[in-house]
Amino acid sequence: MVVHSAEDSLCAPAPTGAIVLLGKDKDSKSKWTKRNGDPIGWTFEDGVLTCKGGSGDVRTAEQFSNYQLHVEFRTPYMPEATGQGRGNSGVYQAGRYELQVLDSYGLKSQDNDCGAIYKQYAPAVNACRKPMEWQSYDITFRSAKVVDGKEVEKARITVIQNGQKILDDKPISVTPGGLDMKPGLPGPILLQDHGNSVSFRNMWIKPL
Repeated sequence: MVVHSAEDSLCAPAPTGAIVLLGKDKDSKSKWTKRNGDPIGWTFEDGVLTCKGGSGDVRTAEQFSNYQLHVEFRTPYMPEATGQGRGNSGVYQAGRYELQVLDSYGLKSQDNDCGAIYKQYAPAVNACRKPMEWQSYDITFRSAKVVDGKEVEKARITVIQNGQKILDDKPISVTPGGLDMKPGLPGPILLQDHGNSVSFRNMWIKPL
């Protein structure tokens, strides 16, 4: 039996001052584009955005710097797949820092498992639920500081997954696969197409 903690934010409504990026209204889809600005190839039905493998990453049209972000995601059931081929996606902060999405239920978490900042930090605990169950990320992101073209302070991130803190104010570097390798600039929320039908819903962001 899965016991959800009292702090579990699944289905949490957007607070005052937040921007809804993904809701049940049909306009939600228009807030997302491909990397080049073209219409997305992912499916959108009843508030759920699902990756269509091979159609490309999707990103918000709007860009952000410092914020609180709520994301709900669901990995597919892929019993024959293993490792990085099992429900893989990513939520890129400001388009440049990958917070990994993966079916990592029951595993000893590594720095490329669900809840990791890819190849930088493993989550402090494995807070994952089973595939096909909805999960939540609550993210606080603060942009890097750049002076005269030099990064003088790294971006920082705190992540709560399903009510458990898995990353606590970690300094992070730009990860591969994002928009570019330029820290300190505003950027979109980018969702990765890694070929698996990962779904997202109830996404909102509150600028800080």
